Amino acid sequence: MSQSLVEIEDLCVHFPVYKGLLRRQVGAVEAVDQLSFDVRRGETLGLVGESGCGKSTTGRALLQLLDVTSGSIKMHLMENDNTADVVEIVGLEKNHMRSLRPQMQMIFQDPQACLNPRMTVASLISEPLDEHTKLTSAEKRSKVLQLLDDVGLNASFANRYPHEFSGGQRQRIGIARALALSPQFIVCDEPIAALDVSIQAQVVNLLKELQKKKGLTYLFISHDLSMVRHIANRVAVMYLGGIVELGPAEQLYNDPKHPYTQALLSAVPVANPAIEKTRQRTLLTGDVPSPANPPSGCRFSTRCPVATDQCKAERPAWRELKDGRSIACHFAD
Repeated sequence: MSQSLVEIEDLCVHFPVYKGLLRRQVGAVEAVDQLSFDVRRGETLGLVGESGCGKSTTGRALLQLLDVTSGSIKMHLMENDNTADVVEIVGLEKNHMRSLRPQMQMIFQDPQACLNPRMTVASLISEPLDEHTKLTSAEKRSKVLQLLDDVGLNASFANRYPHEFSGGQRQRIGIARALALSPQFIVCDEPIAALDVSIQAQVVNLLKELQKKKGLTYLFISHDLSMVRHIANRVAVMYLGGIVELGPAEQLYNDPKHPYTQALLSAVPVANPAIEKTRQRTLLTGDVPSPANPPSGCRFSTRCPVATDQCKAERPAWRELKDGRSIACHFAD
């Protein structure tokens, strides 16, 4: 698990802002700005943060579903002879990118919105096979039934339509569709956010079982910190378009270094009433700045309880600490 599958360096995704009758560009929304991290083969990297911090934009950019403003995204895709082929996918021609699509897939947040209501379950799952393989109809049917079994659905569901299923079942159909082409890398964009609490654990456990069985690599995007701790090997914390801390899950949860990570984790309730009663919370003041007009220096400086003049003037470097985790803070050690 030490080998990187995806390497991201200085990734920026900016959306232009236009005004006036002539629609001139007057600025840009810096949804993702100078992001550098990697996703290791076989791991689950959790990506957490407040709503609007750029988590979903990052995931879509990695799959080239959004145009990248600048930066590098390298995929170390495993070939049949067990050698890794390094591909820079930013700026890649559409035909070449299409040939790489089977290796990278996405599980979307809303299982109802991402499934065509006019297609049967069998048609939905076999659509990627129609586009990227030359399997016969019988082979496709067999593959669909196997995928349904893999995600815990009955084979008799193949001829039904999405509206006939519950939210949890629809998400399982979405997972089966993502697995149809045997990808190496899957972006899970808040796959449990739209589900009942009782179903969320089932879906997360299913993802873990599939990862172990098929050797998958996940980027798991979520704002549910307790669920991320359950599934992720490493966790990256985002704030206003940038990662502020990244490290092994248990290390980050037990001893957060960045002030924002500390505040985020202090908001998670503890099941033990005795501990919860005596626990100190870190309360942040003010609102999250607009990504169209981010503050100078450290982007968290306007809300950070320990910010200094240096924080407001100088952007902290993305650096590695002695314990192996990475952080963007002037004073964390």
